[in-house]
Amino acid sequence: MSITIKKAKTKKELKTFIKFAWKIYEGNPNWVPPLIIDKLSMLDKENHPFYKTSEVEFFLAEKDSEIVGRIAAINNRHHNEFHNEKIGFFGFFECINNQEIANKLFDTAANWLKERGLDNMRGPMNPSTNYELGLLINAFDQPPQFMMTYNPEYYISLCENYGMKKSKDLFAYYLKKETTLSDKLRRVTEIIQKRRPFVVRSINMKDFDNEVKKVKEIYNDAWSKNWGFIPYTNEEFDHLAKDLKLVINPDYVLIAELDGKPIGFALTLPNINEILIKIPNGKLFPTGIFKLLLGKKKIRTCRIITLGIKKEYQKHGYDSVLYYETWRRATQKNKIVAGEASWILEDNEMMVKSAELLHGNLYKKYRVYDFALK
Repeated sequence: MSITIKKAKTKKELKTFIKFAWKIYEGNPNWVPPLIIDKLSMLDKENHPFYKTSEVEFFLAEKDSEIVGRIAAINNRHHNEFHNEKIGFFGFFECINNQEIANKLFDTAANWLKERGLDNMRGPMNPSTNYELGLLINAFDQPPQFMMTYNPEYYISLCENYGMKKSKDLFAYYLKKETTLSDKLRRVTEIIQKRRPFVVRSINMKDFDNEVKKVKEIYNDAWSKNWGFIPYTNEEFDHLAKDLKLVINPDYVLIAELDGKPIGFALTLPNINEILIKIPNGKLFPTGIFKLLLGKKKIRTCRIITLGIKKEYQKHGYDSVLYYETWRRATQKNKIVAGEASWILEDNEMMVKSAELLHGNLYKKYRVYDFALK
């Protein structure tokens, strides 16, 4: 029987879209099941602020009356306006190990993007660089950290056999408590602080909304020159902050201030994937909520998600101080024993050097692909 492609539009169809992942990863001990309620929120084109600046279509592949793959085609107008480009994206890709089915899915996304006048397809993006992205290309024997992707190894072949070419690799560095807080790093931070003292403080959860405004300003300034960067809209940033507020440990979400002005911040989150991996059905009720609430105190790893300094204050070593303070507070106050700094662009020399200064081990790589739309 031939392969058919259909759009996923209704809530029932979107649940099918989400739950297909369970078929791909059945029996894989390293896959972390997402919370279905979170994924439904992400795919909600009526209410999620991402879709106010993007057009997206979700597709399911069916063969012999069975779902065998899925993909999203994404026209991110916000990205193209900011970069003056005509790039389309694909994301949320899952597929059985069958090149014909994968090709059908990629063709569907590519044709949808071409119809909108776009000349390149980039991905995977779930749904943009501000969320989850990249295809894991090594270390398949280890579960992902919070908000990082995971996929079967054969996805590499499915993408490259289709004709996709590498656009950019993203690095993840593994950090260990006993080696990261080195004497060298401590001396470096002391020298930087003596040169021009500045304050590093924890986020004030009692003034969360105002703190979010400061962080948003720093973020949209610090990363504006980076590959793939898209500035958050106010609504989108506030939406993400509201979600992350439930996970944040203020001890290691830090803001740097110089002369009373915020100049940098570091966002590090407990790796709640340690808990989610124990909720195999992706449902909070009836028992998942208890595993989530009771498990928070037992988390022993974290992920340094974002660390940035406003452009005018970069190259002064302030990022090293933020790294040092983040790791010191996480390990000494919160029993964190290991973590991950991710993702870091392969050609971001400043951040790569900072990760190496922390004695980070480059242990995972993620790849973003490009495909020319002819």
